[in-house]
Amino acid sequence: MSRNLTPAVRWLLLANVGIFLLQALYPDALLERFALWPWQGAEQDGLPPFEPWQLVSYAYLHGSLEHLFFNMFAVWMFGPEIERLLGTRRFNVYYLTCVASAALTQMLVQTSFHSEPSGPTVGASGAVFGLLLLFGMAFPRRRLMLIFPPIPMPAWLFVTLYGLAELLMGVFGVLPGIAHFAHLGGMLGGFLLIRYWHATAAVRSR
Repeated sequence: MSRNLTPAVRWLLLANVGIFLLQALYPDALLERFALWPWQGAEQDGLPPFEPWQLVSYAYLHGSLEHLFFNMFAVWMFGPEIERLLGTRRFNVYYLTCVASAALTQMLVQTSFHSEPSGPTVGASGAVFGLLLLFGMAFPRRRLMLIFPPIPMPAWLFVTLYGLAELLMGVFGVLPGIAHFAHLGGMLGGFLLIRYWHATAAVRSR
């Protein structure tokens, strides 16, 4: 897998690292304004209000250096090949679609299953899961290696197992500080966009 950075991936890495440095200087101001806050009951509980731009801006904030590293490592690993496959314009559309669908899924789950509003959601993980899904669909037989345990497996199996693990952890409340359903929402948004592109391409070819 080539590691030559493509334009959109390079911009994403620079933007996320730069904004993380700004978070170190103005942590509260950026979180209050640009993190994804619940859309119901937040003001009554003293939380900042939901704003429409948070559906995208939350993905450029991260909770820790480790959180930033693993997300950007995944963007660096899978992003360039996907951008070369889609082209830069479609890659940007795909990435932002996964970001927004992850946010909407997270907010829907918060509204449906929690009477008390929770804290903010931050991070690019929903988009990363969307990239992972497309990589598994486009290169299903490409071998990927798990870190723990170090077991090589084809990309389609890696993506399937990862998605199932997120679903089970979300349903059973494992690692509750992680937005498991946002990850699944990123995959869902990416899948629906891919299906839409395929459908419109089929119509044009008739």
